[in-house]
Amino acid sequence: MGGVTAAALREWGLEPDLVPQGEQSALGLLEEWPPYDDVLDPINRVFLPRADIATETLVAGLQEVGWEVDDVTAYRTVRAAPPPAPVRESIKGGAFDAVCFTSSSTVRNLVGIAGKPHPSTIIACIGPATARTAEEHGLRVDVVPPEPSATMLVDALAQHAREVAARARAEGQPVLRPSQRRTAGRRTRSRR
Repeated sequence: MGGVTAAALREWGLEPDLVPQGEQSALGLLEEWPPYDDVLDPINRVFLPRADIATETLVAGLQEVGWEVDDVTAYRTVRAAPPPAPVRESIKGGAFDAVCFTSSSTVRNLVGIAGKPHPSTIIACIGPATARTAEEHGLRVDVVPPEPSATMLVDALAQHAREVAARARAEGQPVLRPSQRRTAGRRTRSRR
């Protein structure tokens, strides 16, 4: 659970008792989850609704510190149909300047149905777990926001673009989008 999930709970009138202050992931939640204490905790059961593809990290971690976990599949993640061939070629060919991944499953699914984004494409991941999955799939991760939320992801991507543009200006280079740099590099090679 992270800040976005906590905010959604508050909209329903529920105040979360525990929100990770560091990494907002299963690991971050486990770092702050107290071990079961049979004197302080009259009930030792945790209800954990989650996706069918979620890792066992949270379940195993809670059990390790003494909690009984009722692990329930609340929803299923299914792979989308592959995009049309021109879109797949655009992804692999570098026609997109950036790809934003909002979960590990989006990384696995995109690579599975369309292939890896071109090396010139900026890869932005919503959080550390998603970034690890992207790296495991051979992608270079350029952007990870300080908090895993869509707004923070967009802000971090914009900041990254400003920094890249500032470096290019400082080096006396033209400021080009990644897709333009890929095309400019191809024109330079063809002139040789």
